[in-house]
Amino acid sequence: MTSTTPTHPEIRESVAALCRDFPGEYWREKDRNDAYPTEFVTALTEAGFLACLIPEEYGGSGLGLSEAAAIMEEIHKSGCSGGACHAQMYIMGALLRHGDEEKKRRYLPEIASGALRLQAFGVTEPTSGTDTTRIRTTARRDGNEWVINGQKVWTSRAEHSDLMLLLARTTSREEAAKPHQGMSIFLVDMQKAKGNGLTIQKLEAMVNHATTEIFFDDLRIPADALIGEEGRGFYYILDGMNAERILISAEAIGDARWFIKKARDYAVDRRVFDRPIGQNQGVQFPIARCYAETEAAALMVQKAAETFDAGEEVGAMANMCKLLASEATWHAADTCLQTHGGFGFAREYDVERKFRETRLFQTAPISTNLILSYIAEHVLEMPRSF
Repeated sequence: MTSTTPTHPEIRESVAALCRDFPGEYWREKDRNDAYPTEFVTALTEAGFLACLIPEEYGGSGLGLSEAAAIMEEIHKSGCSGGACHAQMYIMGALLRHGDEEKKRRYLPEIASGALRLQAFGVTEPTSGTDTTRIRTTARRDGNEWVINGQKVWTSRAEHSDLMLLLARTTSREEAAKPHQGMSIFLVDMQKAKGNGLTIQKLEAMVNHATTEIFFDDLRIPADALIGEEGRGFYYILDGMNAERILISAEAIGDARWFIKKARDYAVDRRVFDRPIGQNQGVQFPIARCYAETEAAALMVQKAAETFDAGEEVGAMANMCKLLASEATWHAADTCLQTHGGFGFAREYDVERKFRETRLFQTAPISTNLILSYIAEHVLEMPRSF
């Protein structure tokens, strides 16, 4: 089954070869035990895939977001999951673009080699949700240190990360000139912080994404943990958010292609009433429609990645590709499950696991409704709805 957008075929072939060492049985065992796929993350790191966006001078491959998107798509197309490690790609952009040279030389080579993991991203809070301007976690300067207090939620991989990129208020929302100002980003050494003001609590969830809640109680971090200028943290993470949405969209496309192939193969092989079920238009038409929808969304993801790499404004495109890819994969997931009938609910087929995982894309890292609101206001120039 061919794709209309075979970008970076050499990278895709290499990723697919690596993923063949991690079949469905591996992921089912991790899912059953709610365990972190350490072996898979290590293999990706050693192969250099997770360092593709880090410049060569810091030990990475110096590739673009287009190549990174191809990597993440192929991981998911192979039936694996990038949720355990994808954050490194978009988190480290804040350090690369806004950190000083000393920080980049201190951290990026070790992140590239895997000696340090930068996987945790502390932004979302229980009371603010997607309204980032209302976060309550604060960072107060005290001599040569910052004192952090607050709470983060849905912080995935915190138990498996050495470093965290943390967004906190250094000026209250009321005192800031604009709601988006007064926030700063910090690079937190989690190994030093644990037990010294930082507490991690596991959060049970529908998918195995090593999700946690994090509590800060007078956590002290060095003054030089600040990245860039104080008060400009929100603007610094916007680039990372656009990259995140494009990479997540690529993952969604990979999932959709996995579902479509899985459904197609089952429909061809499964015989009921002495004929393959795929001979029935009621079975084959939904699969064909999912294929067309997925290929159209893939073109938008590819265009968004290329636009990002060109350094052009990509906010609207990043949001639209996330919308289209998340809907394409959800339709493909539902169709695949329906095609398999009762067997779609059996764990050995992997459909129910991927079905649960791909549903997340409708909600995170940004919900479908917020994307529609963004398009209405910023692209169509309609009145602001909130």
